[in-house]
Amino acid sequence: MSKKKSDAVKLAVVGISGRGTGLMNLLLDMPDVEVIGVCDLYADRLKTAAARVKEVRGNKPVASTDYRKLLEMDEVDAVVTPSCWTSHAQICIDAMNAGKYVGTEVGGACSVQQCWDLVHTSERTGIPCMMLENCCYGKNEMTVLNMVFKGLFGELVHAEGGYRHDLRQEVCMGKENRHYRLRNYLNRNGDVYPTHELGPIAKYLGLNRGNRMLTLSSMASKACGAAAWTMEHKPEDRDLAGKPFALGDVVVTNIKCAHGEVITLFHDTTLPRPYSRCNLLQGTKGIWSEDKNGFYFDGKGKPHEWVPTEKFGRYVHPLWKKYETLGVKAGHGGMDYLVLRGFIDAVRRKIQTPIDVYDTASWMVISALSEESAAMGGHPVAIPDFTNGHWIEREPAPDSPYCLDRVCKCDYF
Repeated sequence: MSKKKSDAVKLAVVGISGRGTGLMNLLLDMPDVEVIGVCDLYADRLKTAAARVKEVRGNKPVASTDYRKLLEMDEVDAVVTPSCWTSHAQICIDAMNAGKYVGTEVGGACSVQQCWDLVHTSERTGIPCMMLENCCYGKNEMTVLNMVFKGLFGELVHAEGGYRHDLRQEVCMGKENRHYRLRNYLNRNGDVYPTHELGPIAKYLGLNRGNRMLTLSSMASKACGAAAWTMEHKPEDRDLAGKPFALGDVVVTNIKCAHGEVITLFHDTTLPRPYSRCNLLQGTKGIWSEDKNGFYFDGKGKPHEWVPTEKFGRYVHPLWKKYETLGVKAGHGGMDYLVLRGFIDAVRRKIQTPIDVYDTASWMVISALSEESAAMGGHPVAIPDFTNGHWIEREPAPDSPYCLDRVCKCDYF
């Protein structure tokens, strides 16, 4: 990674909240990347971000509260946007129209139309749009992906995953922390954050490349957790205490795929619980469970006993094997760095991103469709085919160390 500064990928970062700051710091640690523009609606965050770039890299980035000013800069190669969920789609569309690669942080769409707009803009401009779904690059997830490629699970039948994380304090302190999650929880009811679990599952099942999602059905429980936390910890908050939250404490979504597989997703963030993405993958030859920290394969090991994940180290994905020899970076166990490198690699080489616009749209749309289904008591709704039939036979993804559709024979890093 010894590129000259003049050859570096030049980025604008739109949205400098806690998540945005973390991603920006990782980008500033990459010698082949320059952050030349920063944007945030809050002046103090914008000032801090610009000062951080100056401190670490010595250059003074263009700082603006209007991201469109950064899109006018010819020298910007790409945009990374960790802004609020409801702003992602429009920023991505404007970036692609300006000829900039765009990487968007996770979060679901507000409407099906938003997702079609993303796809149509990318197709018309030829500019990729990548969801920066870091969980696709987790060590366990990539190990399982490699095992899927090797056929260890046999024919895949069922997958589960969830965003199960006690966020009561983060949600209910949303006004104080200027965090957009609170507004979403007060007004929306469905799986508003589905991609951490769906992203890896989509790659296991070959979605948008030989398979696709057909329908979903969502059910949402009553909403008690956030209101109870507020009453106990900040009863003086007259604007929030006792105010009804729209988002059910537990949302369960079932998805049927074209080849018969069933996916179950959970959103569970306003009740007391330990963190878990509750990943599970089941096929005709075996099963993997994150919560059990183990595998079970038919005819191998003791009957009905889980074999610890660590016993399958020989199946660690080649990308992670190389990554560990070089030193794993900070950020959600190292996965943040890898997803950003996948994006940067595509920008530098001017190739398609490893998570493309069809992945981005089909993962984001689950939120809007989940809200629709939950409002009708779990009535099934159709999931659009954003590829317009091309999922049946698509051109292969480009060779890349960060490819999620196969293990490529190439240099890692």
